[in-house]
Amino acid sequence: MAHKLAFIGFGTVGQGLAEILLRKQQLVRQEMGEDVQVVAISDAIKGSVYNPDGLDLALVLDVVKRTGSLESYPDERSTQKGWDSLKTIRETNADTIVEVTFTNVRTGQPAIDHCRAAFAAGKNVVTSNKGPAALQYAELSALAQEHGAYFGIEGTVMSGTPTLRMPLLTLPGNDITEIRGIFNGTTNYILTCMERGMTYHEALARAQQLGYAEADPTSDIEGYDAMYKVIILANVVMGVPLQPHDVTCRGIADITPADIQRAGAQGKRWKLVSRLVKRGADVIASVAPEMISLDDPLASVSGTTNAITYECDLIGPVTVMGAGAGRTETGFSLLSDLIYIAHQAKRGHGMLV
Repeated sequence: MAHKLAFIGFGTVGQGLAEILLRKQQLVRQEMGEDVQVVAISDAIKGSVYNPDGLDLALVLDVVKRTGSLESYPDERSTQKGWDSLKTIRETNADTIVEVTFTNVRTGQPAIDHCRAAFAAGKNVVTSNKGPAALQYAELSALAQEHGAYFGIEGTVMSGTPTLRMPLLTLPGNDITEIRGIFNGTTNYILTCMERGMTYHEALARAQQLGYAEADPTSDIEGYDAMYKVIILANVVMGVPLQPHDVTCRGIADITPADIQRAGAQGKRWKLVSRLVKRGADVIASVAPEMISLDDPLASVSGTTNAITYECDLIGPVTVMGAGAGRTETGFSLLSDLIYIAHQAKRGHGMLV
């Protein structure tokens, strides 16, 4: 028996997971207790291919690299082409849908509809898309549970760095009173460059040149990317159903070299800090630039690195640092969800995340 996957979207992240599955084939088999077989891939630009008996993943990656199209994959017995994403989700024999499409985070689409269709068909979803988890976590989690499926979203906050499942599995019994972190590598890189003498615009141009920032960097610079990650953490770790309008959000565009110098003179450093604070029955959520002391663990986080601190009543602050993006790193987050699904299925347990 093999655990069958269908990829919805096959860009950088999807190909990153595919490469890991090839490279770590034996280890994945050991961890999951079964082979992993990719049976379908559907991509809005590259086309689609489905074979219920499994695709040659090495050949898929080679064809995509050479031609940019899945339509160039050889026609074999039982091979189907031209299926759209929803048909692929509903009609293939996949056990789990790997949802890694280009998604509008403000609407969560098309990823939300893909998750709904998968759960209605009794299929698991693993995704690194923030939209479904930030905007419809309660609905999608309930839908997954109703249909006996799993909803894997580990990669939605800090890519492959353990952020969501870790506190649920390893910090039980603690009251997590505050979560704060650096969740956007682009803004952190820009602030690091400004400390080294660049202006904001020079640092942004460097970030774009290196591929850290998009041509339109609004989502990063204005704090929206971090805001959606705050919402996910509130929903998953604190169990509070926040929405975007519940988060106070301000970005870094107004930070000047004079601000950077002022912070340094005070023994502090500017960071774009995302924060969730419990106050009685309420949770106060914010994303904003803050001057933090150099002895704060978050102050040592430079460049594109991300970090998160959980304030716990029993063991105090716990800080985790690591990559917040990347082809292999995000691919790993999806793999970690797949392995967790396999472990939980063996035990007959539902998913924590």
